[in-house]
Amino acid sequence: MTILATNPTSVRPGSTSPQWQNELRQAVRTADELCRRLDLPELLTEAAADGAGEFPVFVPPSFLARMRPGDPDDPLLRQVLPMAAEADVVEGFSRDPVDDAAATMQPGVLQKYEGRVLLITTGACAVHCRYCFRRHYPYEEAPHSEAAWDRALASIAADASIREVILSGGDPLMLVDRTLTRLVEKIAAIPHVTRLRVHTRLPIMIPSRVTDELIAWLTGTRLTPVMVVHANHAQELSDEVASQLALLRERGVMLLNQAVLLRGVNDAAAAQIELSERLIEIGVMPYYLHQLDRVEGAAHFEVEAAEGRKIIATMRKRLPGYAVPRFVKEVPRALSKTVLV
Repeated sequence: MTILATNPTSVRPGSTSPQWQNELRQAVRTADELCRRLDLPELLTEAAADGAGEFPVFVPPSFLARMRPGDPDDPLLRQVLPMAAEADVVEGFSRDPVDDAAATMQPGVLQKYEGRVLLITTGACAVHCRYCFRRHYPYEEAPHSEAAWDRALASIAADASIREVILSGGDPLMLVDRTLTRLVEKIAAIPHVTRLRVHTRLPIMIPSRVTDELIAWLTGTRLTPVMVVHANHAQELSDEVASQLALLRERGVMLLNQAVLLRGVNDAAAAQIELSERLIEIGVMPYYLHQLDRVEGAAHFEVEAAEGRKIIATMRKRLPGYAVPRFVKEVPRALSKTVLV
């Protein structure tokens, strides 16, 4: 297993923790429990248990609460429910579909595009998305101490062409705020870095993760803060999510959304239009709609690019231009994302 989550037994009785950490400890961790909590058919439960394999279930309670009980086609459920098809061997699908290995400058530091680098801050996530392109990533090789991060940051400091540092993972917001504060202060001390970008799903999964402490380190340096969240369906964007994202927007954080085109989740123009309209309503700019990265275990989610192009064409007819995301694909070793339409 490469993506780890908070151990529910690691907290001492009587100790206090932030709400978001308590919600992590209450996450659903087995296919059986997920199906039982949603009152799903026994046959589906058995298939889900068989499909979990080396990538176990992990679903926080706040995300679970947005799913429709008894509905195996719920678009949020389909993102996290294991399927027997995950074990299928499909030509063209691999364990490293975007060639992260070739982009690795040193452990935990990736550079794919000019002027920016990506830090793999942690292997932990607040949810295990079944289509995750890093579900097989060797997180054990990434830095696990501040001393190791210092070596990574030294390589960034040595390259004056780097203007932006992207915190990724896993999910960087799985780290506690005091750790992130120290990391961001060190990044801000590199003179040629001007922007800090955070790629995260946590404000969608567990809105309480947006704390005063988080806002303080994200906005408290000279770096321009950008947060890219990840919602695939309008049903994910509850009123609580909206109110917590508003706290970030009010402090000057640029908010963007990236989604993945997924079979059975959002592969219809109506679903994509609803998502974009909801994003604009809550002050988040639709940024990217990704063609599925062809990771081993996720072939059943793939939608043909031609279908994606048709969806985007319909969106352009019905929405203002700023509400239509760019439909893109990550091509290994390309100089930028490849725009498909």
